[in-house]
Amino acid sequence: MPAHPVVVPVFDGIQPLDVTGPFEVLSAANHLVDGDGYDLALVAREPGPVVATSGLQLVATQALPESGPIGTLLVPGGCGSRSAVADAEFVAWLGRAAARAERVASVCTGAFLLAAAGLLDGRRAATHWRWAGALAAAHPAVDVRPDAIYERSGRIWTSAGVTAGLDLALALVEADHGAAVAQEIAREFVVFLRRPGGQSQFTAPVWTEPAPRPSVRAAQDLVHADPTADLRVPVLAAHVGMSERHFGREFARLVGCPPGDYVEQVRVDTARRLLESEPLLVGVAAARAGFGSAETMRRAFLRRLGVPPDHYRRRFGAAHGS
Repeated sequence: MPAHPVVVPVFDGIQPLDVTGPFEVLSAANHLVDGDGYDLALVAREPGPVVATSGLQLVATQALPESGPIGTLLVPGGCGSRSAVADAEFVAWLGRAAARAERVASVCTGAFLLAAAGLLDGRRAATHWRWAGALAAAHPAVDVRPDAIYERSGRIWTSAGVTAGLDLALALVEADHGAAVAQEIAREFVVFLRRPGGQSQFTAPVWTEPAPRPSVRAAQDLVHADPTADLRVPVLAAHVGMSERHFGREFARLVGCPPGDYVEQVRVDTARRLLESEPLLVGVAAARAGFGSAETMRRAFLRRLGVPPDHYRRRFGAAHGS
């Protein structure tokens, strides 16, 4: 079989990992399959270098093609995607290229480009968690999934930010060549074939920014410093010199969730990291993360992650052991 043509349009201000991550995964597949791998091409408005956000230069070998087969149209993101979205000619080319592509994929804010071309209307889509709200606001016809690592909606694939491009590319390889090939690449790259717990971005740490009010920020610091401590609302409020009612109201206003929810999320994140890094019994991880019992932790995992702790541990162990 002929190689599957992969066309990657690049532009100034691109996030280089959105390109190099999938590029390396697909290139690795070429060493594991016989004659039906991927023919990868970087294309741009004009052949030559484009400058990434970091200053790294990527070289497009050809201009945006107006003819010829496209197996996968892979659209990266980056700060430059804002300018690219405003480039009517580029967006129009995306629409034409997508029409003749077998499938279309985006990494990170590349989803904004697909949405601008009308390719995501009525579909589920993922993007970087920081920009999910903006994508939903700018394109209300798109069903934005802010927690997804990647989403497949028909022939359209979208992924979250930066390293999620690896997850997306591994999923494409698995769809094309099977799990064994994708798993071999994942082992070589020392990454998950499928992140524990499925396709949720829960594998990242708690991303809540420190509250601007020093007293609330002090309470956050206390939670992170020792998740096993007594972190009930009366204790936290007393620690920062506020009444319970006022503390709870200010914490929720500035952090975005009640103090109890925040504590639970930090403890879940702590337990998750323990289960990832050490061969612990669930009950031991529960104690070291500040949960009163393994059952309490199990309920928190189901609420936050959608999987119980032992399932999480088994999934990680399988990937780690391989």
